[in-house]
Amino acid sequence: MVLGVRTSTAAWPALGLLFALAGFAALHRVTARVRADAHGLHSRTLLRRRSVPWSEVADLRLRVKYANTARGEESRRVSALLRDGRGWVLPLPRTWTPRTEEFDATLSALRELHRRHGAAGTTAEPARLTVISHRTTGSGWTGSLALCVLLLAGAGLALRMVPQVGAYEREWESAAPCAAGTSWADHGDCLSTVPAVIERTDPRRPKKTSRLYFTDARPLERLAVSEEAALEFRSGDRVRLTFWRGEVKTIAGDRHVWRDHTPGAGDVVMVAAGLTLGAGYPAARILIRLRGRRRPDGEVLPSALPFAVALVLTALWLLPLCFLHPTAPFASPVTTAWAAAGTLVTIALLTWAWRATRFRPPGGPEPLPTERTGDEVFLPARFLEATDYNPRHFGTHIVLGDDGPPAVVPHSGPGRFAARPVPVSRLTLERTRRAGGGDPDTIPRTWHIAELDDAGTPVRLAAAPTDLTRILRALRPTAPEARAGTRPPGDP
Repeated sequence: MVLGVRTSTAAWPALGLLFALAGFAALHRVTARVRADAHGLHSRTLLRRRSVPWSEVADLRLRVKYANTARGEESRRVSALLRDGRGWVLPLPRTWTPRTEEFDATLSALRELHRRHGAAGTTAEPARLTVISHRTTGSGWTGSLALCVLLLAGAGLALRMVPQVGAYEREWESAAPCAAGTSWADHGDCLSTVPAVIERTDPRRPKKTSRLYFTDARPLERLAVSEEAALEFRSGDRVRLTFWRGEVKTIAGDRHVWRDHTPGAGDVVMVAAGLTLGAGYPAARILIRLRGRRRPDGEVLPSALPFAVALVLTALWLLPLCFLHPTAPFASPVTTAWAAAGTLVTIALLTWAWRATRFRPPGGPEPLPTERTGDEVFLPARFLEATDYNPRHFGTHIVLGDDGPPAVVPHSGPGRFAARPVPVSRLTLERTRRAGGGDPDTIPRTWHIAELDDAGTPVRLAAAPTDLTRILRALRPTAPEARAGTRPPGDP
């Protein structure tokens, strides 16, 4: 006897297309080649050959895509910014962290070739590497746009179902008991009550189906119920099953009554409102990227969390209104006042979110008076490089005061326990800037960076704008004003 598995004829084209696409992707990656020489960049893929002279390349960037944020895994590729403003992501090199040694060496070699043979033709030190990621300017917003459109499409589909679901709900609420002799199997619009005896219960774990089994499979063999109902009913319980249109709507016993949930118009409208509010978050991310389109690539974007807070607080008044009054939210003075007050709150929250996510140029206003601990002030700030005054990145605050020079401490005070004095005489301020993609992800997005020269060694100091201004003021006796990056031309 031969056993065989027969595949549907309609599945073969789809299966063949899937294998063809997988094979093409693998072949495209295997055959990709990138070569660089004194004349420019040359790439070859399965479908295209391309050569770009160094004179047309404005910059080489590092493009990072996070694959697993929890484990810190990321994909790294090289992106070339052309002088006409277009970007070109090179097919090679590419790598996954933490194996980046060979990739970093290749990127350094490419940047050295560009420095030597580019349009500038200079042997000066190369500019700081620009890192592009989902947190920075210069990255795309196609994914956010697709998610926003998908959620709005789901909301529109849910709204189209409201009349049908509302009619079904009204029919169920107006259903009357059936006449004598009417069987539940007739699938009528009336309510038919049938006695039954529970043979056994089968409560499952959460997120799995729980069931009731009936003696002699009368009126049916089994029925899926909630876990709570499966735990409340017992074997041998005599119950009454209420049928409507061939479905069990109620199981009534002496100790428990189970009712099947009938979705109504309020449920569907609430789902639609939730999807619309959900689409507001990717829309807010797109808005922030559009506001930063004139900013230099690689700057960390403001967080969209203020917009998320506004959307969540909007849901607190909008979702109950949609559930309780799905089809007539302005039918009474109470609901009208409810909607009006909620709308004003949402407008205020969105205005606050708009202001909270604006781009603040480096430098910022003069700091306000800070709360003191004794005669000293402890400001949250971090040197991003390990130095003799910040060994193993232990510092979390910088203390300022009359009791000693500025010092790095691993606490917020009081006292200078474990303080490491900052060598003010060795530091020279190069520039201040917003946080960029090459800075650690652990610093808040609202912090700014001061690039300092520590006797020939570059170091970075990160702090909130006003705190950074105050710290730099304490270093002012030997630190000249920032030479660049304080406020780009045309900054809004």
